[in-house]
Amino acid sequence: MKKFTFIDLFAGIGGIRLGFESIGGECIFTSEWNEWSKKTYQANFGDDHPFIGDIVPFEEDDVPEHDVLLAGFPCQPFSIAGVSKKNSLGRPHGFECTTQGTLFFDVARIISAKKPKAFLLENVKNLVSHDGGNTFKVIIETLRDELGYDVYHKVINGSNWVPQNRERVIIVGFRDKTNFSWDDLIIPDEKLKMKSILHSEDGREIAEEPYTIGTDAKVHSKYVLSDKLWGYLQSYAQKHKAKGNGFGYGLVTENDIARTLSARYYKDGSEILVSRGINKNPRRLTPRECARLMGFPDDFIIPVSDTQAYRQFGNSVIVPVIKEVARIMQPHIIKL
Repeated sequence: MKKFTFIDLFAGIGGIRLGFESIGGECIFTSEWNEWSKKTYQANFGDDHPFIGDIVPFEEDDVPEHDVLLAGFPCQPFSIAGVSKKNSLGRPHGFECTTQGTLFFDVARIISAKKPKAFLLENVKNLVSHDGGNTFKVIIETLRDELGYDVYHKVINGSNWVPQNRERVIIVGFRDKTNFSWDDLIIPDEKLKMKSILHSEDGREIAEEPYTIGTDAKVHSKYVLSDKLWGYLQSYAQKHKAKGNGFGYGLVTENDIARTLSARYYKDGSEILVSRGINKNPRRLTPRECARLMGFPDDFIIPVSDTQAYRQFGNSVIVPVIKEVARIMQPHIIKL
């Protein structure tokens, strides 16, 4: 594969980076403000290139020249849950959220200054419809009309690659006109089920403490919900069911596909609870199972607490989705 360089903005734990390394890319600059995410990122990539925190005060002229810009810019100001929470608190969302909503424009100023051959941006599906479509209109017009890029976008559900319903919008752009097409995506024929990511608990895996223990690598009992929490979640679900809405926990077996893993998973794990059978309290996913649910390889190092790991994987991307998008971008990146 021909080599090319890329920069990794709002890098999180490096999920997008993994996708572009798979097609021959070399990361030469990283930005991530969260210290715990930075710890996980550096444990896995151990970089000697510039790694900065907040991109906002960083001068665009100091960003190194690169072929591809990657950015999973913060989604909270645009997500359904994020907008709902901000509305309930009377706080601004979208571009009016000055702490996170305007970070897209930091991406735009770097693209404007460095004119990379291509870019990939990732965000929640709700970005497309936020504020009646006006937010997304501004983003596309900025990239296409102001910066002059050939821009394409698509909402992709990660359930085609991992056993999780997770819809995200991917925006790609090229400095020159191309014949890029989403029709080139190869979508797997068969959808995976939860059994593909759950610990086997029968000795086929080597124990990975503190997630699994013993010769059979059984899931540690700390991931099983307490009677108090399980009782609360059941009564909460019943209360909302009586009101006619669908709020409540998501219980899965090995033959199911899970709901979307969120950054709040560390709170109670309610969106994805693994059934342990009749009359047994369900359990949370372990951080390793969360990593698998996002398509990270089993040799991906998790050097942080469970709380931080849940946040990190809930905020990350589905790696095989990014790998597939990178694959169909590669010939256009190399040709430019």
